[in-house]
Amino acid sequence: MEDSPLQPGAADLPDRLHRARRAAADAGVGAMFITPGADLRYLTGYQATPLERLTCLVVPSEGDPFLVVPALEKPAAEASPAGALDIEIVGFGETDDAYELIARRLPAGAPLFAVDNQMWAEKLLAFQAALPGAQVSLAGDVLSGLRMRKTPAEVAALRTAGAAIDQVHRRIGAWLKPGRTEREVARDIADAIIAAGHATVDFVIVGSGPNGASPHHEVSDRVIAPGDPVVIDIGGGTADGYRSDSTRTYAVGEPPAAFRELYEVLRTAQTAQTDAVRPGITAEQLDAVGRDIITAAGYGDHFIHRTGHGIGLETHEEPYIVAGSARPLEPGMAFSVEPGIYLPGTFGARIEDIVVCTEEGGERLNLTGRDLVVLPS
Repeated sequence: MEDSPLQPGAADLPDRLHRARRAAADAGVGAMFITPGADLRYLTGYQATPLERLTCLVVPSEGDPFLVVPALEKPAAEASPAGALDIEIVGFGETDDAYELIARRLPAGAPLFAVDNQMWAEKLLAFQAALPGAQVSLAGDVLSGLRMRKTPAEVAALRTAGAAIDQVHRRIGAWLKPGRTEREVARDIADAIIAAGHATVDFVIVGSGPNGASPHHEVSDRVIAPGDPVVIDIGGGTADGYRSDSTRTYAVGEPPAAFRELYEVLRTAQTAQTDAVRPGITAEQLDAVGRDIITAAGYGDHFIHRTGHGIGLETHEEPYIVAGSARPLEPGMAFSVEPGIYLPGTFGARIEDIVVCTEEGGERLNLTGRDLVVLPS
């Protein structure tokens, strides 16, 4: 599906390209090569399909950006928001060498170029062959500083995505029942994600009983039993490309007393972390807020992942809320706060909200309750 010219950030695209060029120059990068993915969509609004044929936005530190596409894809590129930008869209034929085409348009002897972090290896090798002697770096090092600070329009898009995934969590009781398999429940949830306003289903995790102790379990044919705690982590992409991601943990009937104790520790930690979001707190300090509570309760060895990840056009992007990151939070940064406690072979629990750092503190974009929901068994 092509992006609408009214997508969040569309009016900002010329400024994004200008800032990207300036950032590349400041980093000493002669040109950035951006192939299909979130970086291309961020800079041009073009949601190009990854193909063996090259599609590439070239952002030189000096000179004008241009977009190189296969000739058969040129009408689609021109119909996308990229077509409304003041950049040249260059089509190439089946027998043309797109890499040489790009190399000829760059200043001779450019010492450094940067490629997007998800560029296919075969394309990187082709660029290296076309630009012998040039050094390669990652464009993500240049662009992440731009992408992680969301504009008001982007925050509004994330807020809409968060409200849509909240709708799904509010209906979990209709599907999560004893005797059903995780896979059956996940199928209903996936349908509901689309019905709630998403264009794509990115993931559905239904981890029941001991499967909940695996953070990325996804689904299986395990039959849900009375008393099972169940971790449900779901997310999708809206038509404008912005993502949702929210986790709630449920119990099908009364869970074990040990689980209730664990869950209360987790709820206290996650609430303290979301309340602690403010400009200036570092990523590692925010991680420690919840981790210290969980550790003091004796579960420190069972919180086995970082507190959170940035979110926007990708479900996982900068900033990462993790020990060792001294990055101070700034207004506009959007990220998950999702501590978890996992007892292998027994059960696990996770609570996840998307939070935006504002001048006043943190704004939760997921507004369903964080108390344990006990469903009929």
